[in-house]
Order: sequence, then C-alpha cells, then structure tokens
Amino acid sequence: MKSKYDMLIVGGGPAGALAARTAAEAGNTVCLIEKRPAIGTPIRCAEGIGKDILKEFIKPDPRWISADIERARIIAPNGTAVRLEQDKAGNEVGYVLDRKVFDRELVWQAAEAGADVFVKTRATAPIMENGAVRGAKVISAGTPVDIRADVVLAADGTEAQFARWAGLDTTVPLREMMSCAQYLLTDIDIDAASTDFYLGNDVAPEGYLWVFPKGERTANVGIGISGRKSRDGSRAKDYLDRFIAKNFPGGKTIEAIAGGVPVCRPLPCTVADGLMVIGDAARVVDPLTGGGIGNAMFTGRLAARVASECISAGDCSKAALMPYDAEWRASRMGKFLERNYKVKEFFITLDDKKLNALADSIASVGLEEFSVSALIRELIKRNPKMLFELKALKDALG
Repeated sequence: MKSKYDMLIVGGGPAGALAARTAAEAGNTVCLIEKRPAIGTPIRCAEGIGKDILKEFIKPDPRWISADIERARIIAPNGTAVRLEQDKAGNEVGYVLDRKVFDRELVWQAAEAGADVFVKTRATAPIMENGAVRGAKVISAGTPVDIRADVVLAADGTEAQFARWAGLDTTVPLREMMSCAQYLLTDIDIDAASTDFYLGNDVAPEGYLWVFPKGERTANVGIGISGRKSRDGSRAKDYLDRFIAKNFPGGKTIEAIAGGVPVCRPLPCTVADGLMVIGDAARVVDPLTGGGIGNAMFTGRLAARVASECISAGDCSKAALMPYDAEWRASRMGKFLERNYKVKEFFITLDDKKLNALADSIASVGLEEFSVSALIRELIKRNPKMLFELKALKDALG
C-alpha cells in the first residue's frame, strides 16, 4: 500500500469497483479499500438488475447469473396478479445475479486495469486540509495508515459514513428508510422465470415483498417495509416469517440477512472539495423498487471519468467536480429517480382497497408498452372514482 494515490475509493461494491476500473484505465494511480475481509459478502441485496442496464457495463456471464428472468408479476392484496411479459416489462425483468461472484469479477477487472485493492481495510476519518478532503485515515488489517489522494470517492453504501465525516448531511428520514429482511430459501415451489412482487398493508406496509428466483427451486425471498411501520411484533422479519409460513412452509433457509435501504431523494449535492459520493452512499437507489446495482455502476463510472479530468487539470475543487453532480441529475437515471420518487410517494398513501381496485382494473389489459406513464394513463381511464388522485399523480410527473 502506497501513501499517495491519484484516487482513493472507499468501498468495494459495484460503484467502487466500476470507479476503480474506469480510473485505472484512464491512467490514474488508484487505491480501492473494502472494510470486509472478502469482496461480495455478506449479500445485502435482492440481486436483481435489468438486462439492458447490466450490458451497458459488463458482458453477461453464466458464472454470476443465477436466473434469466422472462416476466414479472405484481400481486395485489386480494391476490390479483398483474403480469408483465419480457417484451413489455423492460427493466422490471432481467437477471438475478450471484453477487458473491459478480462483485468479485468487477473488482478483479479493476485490479487487472491497475488498481490496488485492499480488503479488511476500513476508513476511520477523512484527512482534511483547509476544508478539503485530501485522503483518509484507515486501519488495514489492524495497522493504522494514512492514504493521501487528490480525490476520494465515497462508495461505502447505505451507511454513507465517509461523506458524513467530511461534512455532508447524509441523513435519511425514518419513513424513507426501508427496513429489510431476506432469506435465501431452497426446496420451494416457484416460477423460476418470474420475479414476483407482493403488495398490501398486511403483507408489507408502505413497501413490498419479493420473490427473486435463483434456480428451479431456490429464491431470494425478502421484504422491505417503511421504517415508521417497524415495531415489536411487526418488524420486517415478522412479516416475512408469516408470509413464508403461509406460502413456503417446507422451505429451507440457507442464508438470512437484514438491513436498511434508503428510498429518499438523492443527496442535495454529491461533491465537495476533494470528494465525490457514489452509489447507495449518494442515495441513488430507485425509491420505487429499491434497486441500486445499475445506478451504482453508472455513478461510479461517471465520477471516475470526471475525477480523472480534474486530476489531469490539477483542480479537484468542488467547482471542478460539479459536472459529475450535474450530469447524473440530467441523465435518464436522474430523471427516473425523481419520477419514481413521486410515484412511490403516491402509492404508499393507498389502502388495500384502492390497490385491489387498481390491480383489478388492469390485470387483463394488454398494454402496448409498459411504462409508468402508460400505466397511469390506463389507470385513469379505468378508475373514474380515483380520477383526481391519479390525475394529480400524472400532473406531478409532467
């Protein structure tokens, strides 16, 4: 480990790995640190990603694809299923990954491009000079080390500790932090080509429950509920256990995880002097679906490209790094995040009766395309009693 790099990346997930590879390929000296002893574990993700999104960053490989998804189903509280086929569902279907292998592949590619990678290496504080980030104090395998860098990329996930230490407000409102739990279940009867999403206040209040296949009789079965709905006897795990007891009573649990997922708007600003924030730490998780792998890779790559230009120019000030913040917000991803935030805020207000009515009204409709705007147009047409609510949502989305 050297004491000085062009770029230091804190976190070895998809955002950090894409940033490290991109920066190293551009000719920078790069250090990527990961606090855990192994890349890709523990899994804190449902592992789903849209096919087109994935292919933008890496060629699909059977080694780390657990399931090729052909359709998705959204299941209302009364059991009505809205079925979305692959040719119309877009990014609602895709691949279910094996993140343990996938994440390591991304980091291996970064290492092959020239990045130095260190696991069991934890950032403890930023190195600050005149209000600017100039590196990080770390503990690597128990040994304190100072690593200086022209720019630091904070890719430390939902916790977003590094950005907070550097002075950015990374607070997530309680109601916008999803409390999540997930089991990897085997020996269960599932449709191995369908991702299923269950809605309802008795199933997953202000959230949803998912079944993501990972083989013929194996799936990630998980849940996310609003943090404000979590209390004794009604925590995410409680809802999940009840669902599994009813639907997969013979299932065998071979992994269990719990954590939080932010479904808020992104950080107001994702740069500071000498600092860029990427991936989940930047709060670019899709607030409607909770998905974040593709957005993490997008922001990681973009940040590395902008940072490389700033390093070459000898200016890593906030003003110089701002094109990263401006570009991702103006991108298709940035626009989708804002749109899906508004959709999420609308749907969490609906009770089960309204959810059932909406699902019943479109369950048998063959949409020419599946998009949020097309769906809302169809809902308005078929639900005159909810005209004002749905029209208000349509107007909010522009």
